[in-house]
Amino acid sequence: MACSNDSLKGGKPPKVLVEIGNETYETILGTYCWKDTCVDTADSIEILEGTETIKVKPGETISFVMDYEPQPSEIHLSEFRENQITVDIEAIDNHFTAPTQKGTYYYSYGVWWMKEKEENVSNGDAFYAFVLEVN
Repeated sequence: MACSNDSLKGGKPPKVLVEIGNETYETILGTYCWKDTCVDTADSIEILEGTETIKVKPGETISFVMDYEPQPSEIHLSEFRENQITVDIEAIDNHFTAPTQKGTYYYSYGVWWMKEKEENVSNGDAFYAFVLEVN
């Protein structure tokens, strides 16, 4: 996908927080294209090494919070398990449900600001990583 900088603000993509109940947690910015800069990082599991897990209850609702306008026009959420299985997770209205089985789960939250009049052309994109520990 091509990137152009039509309507993006700031030097980097906006922060994304994970909200669980009344608590918020930061995500880690990974690979992104923003304005005239593209940055490629390690995969989600590698960039999360040494970070603290977010502790959740089985089946708890998890929300994504981004204080930025316009909001991304496309999102994609993937779950990576320690045995390297990747699962696409449906995130409806920026919410998803934590797994019901105990364990550690790694996530990649990808967002795109697509051009309205040009198919498959992105104004910008970013991937955010975080890790959940289901107790």
